Amino acid sequence: MADAIFEHPRLAAVYDPLDPDRGDLEVYAAIAAELGARSVLDVGCGTGTFALLLAGRGLEVTGVDPAAASLDVARGKPGAERVRWIHGDATALPPMRADLATMTANVAQAIVEPADWRATLAGVRASLRPGGHLVFETRDPARKAWLEWNRAATYQVAELPGLGRVEQWYDLLDVSGPLVTFRGTWVFASDGQVLTSDSTLRFRERDEVEADLSAGGYTLEEVRDAPDRPGREFVFLARRPED
Repeated sequence: MADAIFEHPRLAAVYDPLDPDRGDLEVYAAIAAELGARSVLDVGCGTGTFALLLAGRGLEVTGVDPAAASLDVARGKPGAERVRWIHGDATALPPMRADLATMTANVAQAIVEPADWRATLAGVRASLRPGGHLVFETRDPARKAWLEWNRAATYQVAELPGLGRVEQWYDLLDVSGPLVTFRGTWVFASDGQVLTSDSTLRFRERDEVEADLSAGGYTLEEVRDAPDRPGREFVFLARRPED
């Protein structure tokens, strides 16, 4: 089940307005162009920002996400008819032979259970054509990004058209080994409603991810730094070998 931030209709509606700068997605669009991808599977597509960016550039895009409310937002955006939207996850996809599969932002880390992670890698691999690529990012655990997940560092307030004034912040709840749990809080001034969403991310070491990819039948081609957050994340480029 998806976290409330993605599944609650009111939170899904404010997700994009409260995070309008998605310059990080240009990194993935550039990789798609670099690889010559014409068809892309966007795993954890959320409200569809990246899927629609690619579709607007003429690529054939399939977006899959377990959060129905986020997909509803995606389907309501201009150009949404260019994307095939699937409610679900990467473990049960229809037959396809994508050139590229992506997991942007926190998607890979949000797949917390090892068995689910292995199943996701297997599902994505089955959806790639031989020679197709998987690209995703994960934060470097050594940088301890969670130390900045507190109200003082994350508080924001915005006046959103048609929605009114919304306050939002994050609080760190727990750090247990590789698992980090935090809570988002949203306060809607129009009616005083307060909504929260708890999320857990798994911070995998680089060698752990490399081992998982190898075990999943991928060839790791490169591990890059994230140009928008240098020194903070790993960007993995893996390939499904030719049959």
